[in-house]
Amino acid sequence: MMKIMAYVILAVVVLGLFVFAFSVRNFLRNNKIAEASWEEYKPEKLENLGTVKELKIMPLVDHYTVNDSLAGEPGVSYLVSAGGKKILFDVGYNLNNEHPSPLLRNMKQLGVDINDIDTIVISHNHVDHTGGMKAMKQHTFLLSREEVDLSHVKAYVPEKMSHTTAEVEATPGPKKIAEGIATIGTIDRAIWGMGITSEQALAVNVEGKGLVLIVGCGHQKAVRILERARDLFDVPIYGVIGGLHYPVEESRMKYNLQKIFGTGKLPWQKIEKQEVLEAVAELNKTNLRIIGISAHDSCDWTLDKFREVFRDRYVDVMVGREIRVGQ
Repeated sequence: MMKIMAYVILAVVVLGLFVFAFSVRNFLRNNKIAEASWEEYKPEKLENLGTVKELKIMPLVDHYTVNDSLAGEPGVSYLVSAGGKKILFDVGYNLNNEHPSPLLRNMKQLGVDINDIDTIVISHNHVDHTGGMKAMKQHTFLLSREEVDLSHVKAYVPEKMSHTTAEVEATPGPKKIAEGIATIGTIDRAIWGMGITSEQALAVNVEGKGLVLIVGCGHQKAVRILERARDLFDVPIYGVIGGLHYPVEESRMKYNLQKIFGTGKLPWQKIEKQEVLEAVAELNKTNLRIIGISAHDSCDWTLDKFREVFRDRYVDVMVGREIRVGQ
């Protein structure tokens, strides 16, 4: 009996090592594909973007909240109001598969009516941006456990996705979606254990200010988001709001799994503090006038470094605290 158990344990260990080696092989292959895609793709200018007079960003889902009556979770959803458009940028995580979800509860608390939202933009197909594991696996997006009617909504998604009621369009390339508002198109990044992630960001051109880039997780890398925006628009970059995925310390999480998953590296290759400092310096060179980093995928040490450098240009991204640019 002891010999049988030993053989079983050995078989499990060998199988585990095989699966791990296979995942590493796939990551290295995908990384080559994603890097080649970045090097080869040269986007044309997106002409006649136009402007909006004012931009308002209301975080509806994120880690921190302005008070205890609002629900915080490790996901993202922002209400972007600009030029008469009301855009829901990502739809949160709904970690516990609730109905109503944290997103719907926060919307109600903040006086946001789903019927007023005319557009949804999904940054990328990960659980914390599409409404949970079920949504990610089914290549859709869910605002809550039970269906929410989105028949009045046009959704722009990074890859082939569907929805039971919303009109859905995949936008792997840059696309103007309204006057002064565009997606910069997807940038690919190999993620260990998750294949190639295609992520898009939103660009809003505020009159007299410049572009404000709204980012989901920043898997694309901050420097590449900036480069893509410069390639597409002859407009200065005024601000960056959203996630950049810099979980370098345990911070508020006892076991910060984001230090292993979603980094764009192999699991033993962690994001180093020096990388954060380099990203801060690169963003600061852009002469940003406003920046706010999501706490859903960056640790408190990272947030503090951004605050130290940008000072009064830094804004906290918190559910219930509106960020305004223009007028």
